[in-house]
Amino acid sequence: MSLFWRIFALNAVVLGMATALLLWAPVTVSVPVLLTEAVILVGGLAVMLVANAALLRFGLAPLDRLTRLMTTVDLLRPGQRLPASGGGGVAEVIRTFNAMLERLEQERVASSARALLAQEAERRRIAQELHDEVGQSMTAILLGLKRSADDAPEALRGELQELQEITRESLDEVRRLVRRLRPGVLDDLGLVSALTSLSEDFATHTRLLVTRSFGTDLPALAPETELVLYRVAQESLTNVARHADAGRVTVALRRADDSVVLTVTDDGSGIGAPREGAGIRGMRERALLVGGRLEITPAPHAGTRVQLTAPVARKQP
Repeated sequence: MSLFWRIFALNAVVLGMATALLLWAPVTVSVPVLLTEAVILVGGLAVMLVANAALLRFGLAPLDRLTRLMTTVDLLRPGQRLPASGGGGVAEVIRTFNAMLERLEQERVASSARALLAQEAERRRIAQELHDEVGQSMTAILLGLKRSADDAPEALRGELQELQEITRESLDEVRRLVRRLRPGVLDDLGLVSALTSLSEDFATHTRLLVTRSFGTDLPALAPETELVLYRVAQESLTNVARHADAGRVTVALRRADDSVVLTVTDDGSGIGAPREGAGIRGMRERALLVGGRLEITPAPHAGTRVQLTAPVARKQP
């Protein structure tokens, strides 16, 4: 039944009941209208309006649910659908909306994949240039300063050694940036080694206590899944350093049936009101690329827990 005929039928029921009451009820209308007759007519009108409102609310309830979903739907949280059983115009509208959501989610995943792949390619290019150009140039400067310091008179040797130390620290910072842009250890040694290096580097620069817990039965993963897990862990640790005011962080990776679960938990101030900036939305987009599910919840005692569940996608032989 179309929406037009649904509303027509509801109104017809109300009007039919009112007509039946007028036909069989012992009520007459005088001219001029008596007070009792006016009270009965007004009361009947009120009953008709209440009955009509109740029937319309019941009949249009699916549209109300559809409206609420339209105002709250988030393409980064796929799977939000409304049941559309039966036929008629309302069910057809809901089915069409569900199909539109399905198409938009697929297009969002595809566009995000293109953007993130381009981003990773640019990260790789910048990391390569930093390593080949800046890193090598600073290494040459460091060696030159060392030779100059060895041959310099005592009055200048201290200043040259100080410059040498500053250059060494800058070179270490460049190397750290290269690892953040493109973790070579992820390509060479795998996800566990990359997460170990990431957590150790994080602990060194933030002075936080980092605990690692990696399962021994982890499956072989596709390169894109490993990269998504690594980037989510990286962004989670960055958020801890910037916002959590934590003293301890736990990075865990385990297997759960046909999935792997990455969990980053801190003991900081907690998430408070749910706010999602570019970092969290970026993590959600990455999770969608591998069909994963990202959950950000308060930790059991204090702090925040970020958990990514990603299905196992085998490496291509």
